Amino acid sequence: MSVSADYLAYVIDQLAPFAKVISRRMFGGAGLYADGLFFALIAEEELYFKVDDSNREDYVARGYRPFRPFPDKPEMPSMNYYQVPAEVLEDPDELKQWARKALAVAAAAAAAKSKPKRTAQRASRK
Repeated sequence: MSVSADYLAYVIDQLAPFAKVISRRMFGGAGLYADGLFFALIAEEELYFKVDDSNREDYVARGYRPFRPFPDKPEMPSMNYYQVPAEVLEDPDELKQWARKALAVAAAAAAAKSKPKRTAQRASRK
């Protein structure tokens, strides 16, 4: 999983009208953050956005598949990131819409993680 400095700079430049995007190198690729939320990743010169049931169909309808960190191990589960179509990456208005959806998914996931578990709440009441 790798990403060149040129491709990373290109993606961040394309996303600039959407938000201030920060990148962090990870496992040879890069994680992309906006508003402190991990909403995208770059691997092998491809951009992937975070998905859930609210936006997955946008990718599936165009024939795009999920990111698989180990393509040689199909039994490993895929991640909730899908490849962004090149035509979306090149269209600033459409890219902004897709990025907003990915950021909303990241925000929902972060909110779900921060909610205390019911069993923990019950235990604290006793």
